[in-house]
This record gives sequence, structure tokens and C-alpha cells, in this order.
Amino acid sequence: MDINFELYKVFYQVASTLSFSEASKKLYISQSAVSQSIKTLERKLGQPLFIRSTKKVQLSPAGQTLLMHVEPAINLLQKGETRLLDSNVLGFGQLHIGASDTICRYFLVPYLKQFHEQYPEVPIKVTNATSPRCVELLAKGTVDLIITNYPNFRMNQTYVQKIVAQFQDVFVANPACLDLQQEEFSLADLASYPILLLDRQSTTSDFLHSLFLQHQLELIPEVELSSNDFLMDLARIGLGIAFIPDYCLSKEDELCILKIKETIPRRQMAAAINPDLPLSPAAEEFLKLLPEAA
Repeated sequence: MDINFELYKVFYQVASTLSFSEASKKLYISQSAVSQSIKTLERKLGQPLFIRSTKKVQLSPAGQTLLMHVEPAINLLQKGETRLLDSNVLGFGQLHIGASDTICRYFLVPYLKQFHEQYPEVPIKVTNATSPRCVELLAKGTVDLIITNYPNFRMNQTYVQKIVAQFQDVFVANPACLDLQQEEFSLADLASYPILLLDRQSTTSDFLHSLFLQHQLELIPEVELSSNDFLMDLARIGLGIAFIPDYCLSKEDELCILKIKETIPRRQMAAAINPDLPLSPAAEEFLKLLPEAA
């Protein structure tokens, strides 16, 4: 079907903003031109793409399906344009990474520093999101690469470029604030304590819930947050037992690691790319800086 690509550009802006007026501002055309373009595209495709009401605009099921295909295509074209426009900057363009708050703080910073020192003219953009959300950004081509906890149940294994670190998840508490009379705890024992955990949008939450299910136990966290640092703060004041990666702890921390009877499998940190999209030179160089974990 021969459909003008400009119609898809208009559709993408309306679908992204869910506003005909906002789309018209971004495209520098009139709102009536936006509306006419959408009507033309709907007529050519033979089905409505938006559900319109006096108060809001929503994507129809057909519009949601189309957006899944149009968004990666738009992002790919934008990457191509950026790469050409920035080709005078050492031929590298921009480096765009996706990673969680914890990975950014405890892993990425020294490698970003090293990259910036080697290529000071290359812009670095970091999008902070949960590991599952980072996978979505990678699939859409919004970011060049991501650093994610692994296994990540939402990520295709073909995305993994290299394993950059290994770590152990631990239960931690402040013995000065929480009554911990046992020297060793089973997962069942922990059910009688308030558990502090990352929210269900995280791979860490997926991992621990899966671990409890393997032992026929139900995990009901007392607190679910989006920050490991905040979980540790709450554990320090005695609000419960936090489940965190061991690399978040410092040697001077007042939190102690609880000894657990069951084996908690080690996890990994992976650098991942979208193999269906071209990798920028900047991303290629950044990957070389990252270690290869044993």
C-alpha cells in the first residue's frame, strides 16, 4: 500500500502526545492539517486509529498496534539523522544509555567518566528507568544500549552483548533496631518480619517472588519502593529487612547481612543492544570499556 510517510509522522506525534494541538505545535502545521492527515491515514488503512471525545484522545486497538511498529521506525530514522548531523564530532554522534537508578549510581559512573575523558566532544545521555522499562526502550530503538540486571524475564537473550558484572542479593537489617535473635534464617522465618523490597516493576522483585514460589512460600512485602537506597534507609531505622544487591553496601554500613539457609542464586549485570538495529560508533566504543565478567 502506497501511503505517504508524512502521514505516519503525523500519526506518531498524535499518538505520542494524545493531543492534536500538541502534535500540530511539534510538526509546525495547523491543527486542522493534523486532523485531516489522521483522517486520510484512517481511510487508507480502513479502520479508526484514535477514539475521540470532547475531553481526551485515546489510541484505538488498531492505533496501539500501528504505534508498536511506527515508533521503532521513527526512532531509527532519527538516529540516522543524528548520526549524519553529528558526524563531524569524531564520527561518533551521541551515546544514549538506559539503566536503573541503582546501576547508574553503583556501576556506570566510572565507565561514563572514562568514556567522557577519551571522547569529551561526544554527548552522553542517560535515561534512568527500571530494567524492564529499559528493555522496552531498547526494543523501540530509543536508546543505543542498556545495562540491566540479568536474568531479565522481559528481554530476549539475543540482546545480551556481554556480562559485565556478577553480584549477590542479600537480606540486610539493623541489629540495633530490629530484634534478630537467630543466627540463621530460612525464607519461611523471614515471613514474620516486614520485608522491604523494590516494586513489582523491577527484575529484583521478579527474582525474589520467583525464589519464594520455588519454596512454596508467598512473599508479601511490607514496603515496595523504586529505590534501593531508600530501602536501606528504612532498614537502618528498623522498619524491616531489606533485600538489595550486595554492591550497594559499604564496609562501614551499620546494616548487617543475614545468613540465609536456602541458597540464593547469584545474578549478573548485562550490557544489551538491539541486534535488529545498527549500533552507533559511540556505543561500540563504550562497550569496549565495559569489563567482561567471569
